[in-house]
Amino acid sequence: MRTAIRAAAATFFVVAVGWYLWHGLTYRATDAFGGAVFGWVGWQMALPIVALSVVPVAFVLTSTAVTGGNSPRFRDGQLGIGTVESFRQTGLYVNEQPQLRIEMQVEGAGGENFRSHAKMVVPLAELALLRPGVVLPVRYLPGRTDRVEIDHSGDRSAVQRAMNETMIRKGLTTRAALDVAERGVAAQAVVQTLSVPGETRDDSTKVDLHLLITRPDGSTFTAAVQKFVPQRNIGQVQVGRIVQVRYLAENEREVVLALPVNT
Repeated sequence: MRTAIRAAAATFFVVAVGWYLWHGLTYRATDAFGGAVFGWVGWQMALPIVALSVVPVAFVLTSTAVTGGNSPRFRDGQLGIGTVESFRQTGLYVNEQPQLRIEMQVEGAGGENFRSHAKMVVPLAELALLRPGVVLPVRYLPGRTDRVEIDHSGDRSAVQRAMNETMIRKGLTTRAALDVAERGVAAQAVVQTLSVPGETRDDSTKVDLHLLITRPDGSTFTAAVQKFVPQRNIGQVQVGRIVQVRYLAENEREVVLALPVNT
């Protein structure tokens, strides 16, 4: 449907402009006073004007910003994880919402890293949420990585797997910890103590936490947790803060901290 609408708009543009040029070059007539009248001026002028309006509207209305989902070119592309470095407005607005050009560092499915950019229409109400350091799933084409698209597939499990593999490669988590996060019991905990050994990895700082964890039945137990926390998330693990955790019912010393990727 998207391709058909764009093809029809492009065809209308070619026919309208072509007919106007043909009419202007070939039409000859005389007015009441015997003067020559050419075909450039008249109702036919409306055709190329309308065509110039229809084509961009058709392309915008069939863009992924309006229709949702990824374009056919990127729909089956590789899934990577992009970290926003900067962004700026392109000057294009869709339904009064600005389109942004987002510069990012991308980690591909195989661990390769490259710089790229994506364009995305962002609602004004959500504009403040986009900032350097925000992590976004993207689709890219191997060998043509100068441009990516923000992933709109809605496949959260695939995105989570990509996120997990990225964190494992960076040494920020382990497969054992991911297993606890997947099948562990969800609970809340209060940070009782916090210490920072000083080790950092990929803009994340290692922290040692002592947590008071509340079981689903209301009883509590304590556990020690080590985790690499991004600098932007450090405020969430200060003493007294309530955090989300998962633990194994059969081994309550196996506890993982669940922090949102983006805050």
